[in-house]
Amino acid sequence: MYSKDGEQYFIVDGHVHIWDARASNQKNIHGKQFIDCFYDYHRNLSPEEVLWDYDTYTYYGADRFMKDVFGEGHVDHAIFQATLLREFYKTGFGQTEEAFGLTQQHPDKLTYNHAYDPRDEEAGLDQLRRDAERMNLKGVKLYTAEWHGDSRGYKLDDPWSRRYLEECLALGIRNIHVHKGPTIRPLDRDAFDVADIDKVATDYLDLNFVVEHVGLPRLEDFCWIATQESNVYGGLAVAIPFMHTRPRYFAQIIGELLYWIGEDRILFGSDYALWTPKWLVERFVDFQIPEDLPEYPAITTAQKKKILGLNAAALYDLDVPRELRLPAEAGEAGVGAR
Repeated sequence: MYSKDGEQYFIVDGHVHIWDARASNQKNIHGKQFIDCFYDYHRNLSPEEVLWDYDTYTYYGADRFMKDVFGEGHVDHAIFQATLLREFYKTGFGQTEEAFGLTQQHPDKLTYNHAYDPRDEEAGLDQLRRDAERMNLKGVKLYTAEWHGDSRGYKLDDPWSRRYLEECLALGIRNIHVHKGPTIRPLDRDAFDVADIDKVATDYLDLNFVVEHVGLPRLEDFCWIATQESNVYGGLAVAIPFMHTRPRYFAQIIGELLYWIGEDRILFGSDYALWTPKWLVERFVDFQIPEDLPEYPAITTAQKKKILGLNAAALYDLDVPRELRLPAEAGEAGVGAR
């Protein structure tokens, strides 16, 4: 729980990782390209005082994770979002068993979302069923630009992808997180296009589609889709650190999101260890729309509480202490929620 100026915030970090990108786990040059691109994001968007050295960044492990997220990061609950990248890393990029093991040790603090690739076809469906039972999955994380043999991406509305979404429904997996944001070398930018969200959100109304990174650099496309599709949410990972380097740009991002989709469908995420949650939480609580951007109203405390944790808690049925909840009438709806 984070407290500031007499207000208390229930913090859910909706986007965290434990990864292993050390040279010993890289299959090829693409594994190095990927972590180098991650590190460039970290260096270019972080305050100097929270920068990591490169070697630590490639693998930090469970102890460092727990310290940064829960010991110092103000986070009450965090959600792992798996990233496989099997073509680039020997044991995968995200460390499935290490992360899942932590959720078993700390079920009150952690939720694990696993990943699948619909290009694995029938064998992958069988694996998803086993994973859902073993991991008690409430969500999955999809990387539509991930490479798979000769394929360099897929669409959510591809026939096999639809079969996997239907299986998610059957298994009770309701939260579908999808990376639809900035490209990461060597992945292809257009494989992260947001257009396929529109189709599957319409066809699978009982699923929640969380567009991670709010579609950047396609924010406008995302907003026009999300305002029409009530089961589409925006994850702020990657967008929120622009508070530091480009505060007016971030003000425009959050202002547009609040206008189009409303305060109930925006989720905080640090994308740890791209960035650490402590400074992001503290700066967002203090952040305000500049007065010379009059088309955007001031962000209220109630809106910040929803974005920082209450919205994700609702999606994942997390128990929020009574004193940290909001009255039902708090806040205002966005255009798409009215």
